[in-house]
Amino acid sequence: MSCADVSLQIDKSIPLVTKAIGNLIEKGFVIEKGYAASTGGRRPLMYALNASQINIVAVAMDQLSTRIVTIDMLNNYVTPVEIVDLKLKNNPNSLRELTALIANHIQNSGIKKDKLIGVGIGMPGFVNAKEGINYTYLESGKKSVSQHITDELNLPVFIDNDSSLIALSELKFGLAKTINDAMIINLSWGIGLGMIVNGQLFRGHSGFAGELSHIPISEEGLLCSCGKQGCLEAEASLLAVADKAIEGINSGRKTGLKYDSSTSKLDIGDAVMDIANKGDQFAIELLSDAAYKIGRGLSILIHIINPKAIVLSGRGVKVGKLLLAPIQQALNKYCIPRLAAETEIYISEIGFDAELIGSAILVMESLGKDAN
Repeated sequence: MSCADVSLQIDKSIPLVTKAIGNLIEKGFVIEKGYAASTGGRRPLMYALNASQINIVAVAMDQLSTRIVTIDMLNNYVTPVEIVDLKLKNNPNSLRELTALIANHIQNSGIKKDKLIGVGIGMPGFVNAKEGINYTYLESGKKSVSQHITDELNLPVFIDNDSSLIALSELKFGLAKTINDAMIINLSWGIGLGMIVNGQLFRGHSGFAGELSHIPISEEGLLCSCGKQGCLEAEASLLAVADKAIEGINSGRKTGLKYDSSTSKLDIGDAVMDIANKGDQFAIELLSDAAYKIGRGLSILIHIINPKAIVLSGRGVKVGKLLLAPIQQALNKYCIPRLAAETEIYISEIGFDAELIGSAILVMESLGKDAN
């Protein structure tokens, strides 16, 4: 951008912007990119961020695994994405293990700490982003989760709910960028929801808005982790799909899926999606059944929120095309036609990277604020 472009974006005078950019160039954060193409007048000098000067450690967690990567200012991954099994439920050592994973990633990256501006972590559960507390997982004692990791790493650390960060990613860089009212569905081992209302991430009074997982869709369904029966998560999440896949294999269903006692639920869940994309009938049946139940949950959401768009994102986006038809079938059955006709269903273009990118956005938006 030119100085004039920046001036318009931040509503500050051109002399003030010019001075600020000069200071940022001296510090190495901004670089000159040459002159813009001529439009008949004097060609403006263009500036850009020096991507290598600032890096963020982005962490994306779910109930069973954790991904870690370092991202520069242009959303480029400057390290390989590390994927580590890290179980959160009934694991009193989960916070210590997470902290060690991040510390090892930083050490192995070879990037000096003065080039890192912070760590952003997306995680499942009831997360108070302002206080840095997870009320569901990662027991942290008297300290908040963010403060505990900050003290260990000597870097600013910010945490948020995984589905909220996926929605934030879609809002800033994805399909929701030009849509004021959109619901972002995080299809993973749970079923999360990030809500974009009037062009902003909506968190609700206590910060916990969007608990789509625990909408009851059956009176006599499976017992959910929350203690209630028939929750959407217990019936239609990828973890529920994996359980039903194992049950089907053990009962002799014809399928290309392989399972034995050494196979993790994470592996079987991913295998169901992979083999469904290759046409396995049993895998498609499992996903179609889950998608129909998700569609029933979305019908409730549509009746309450009346969104312009619903975006399917998260781990399950790899089978997004297989999910669309049964979701639409459920909407046809359970939704008022006038409402259903006004809501478009999309598959995320960012996909499984959304939570990692959202974690980096979290750091950028939280800098200068109290992490605790």
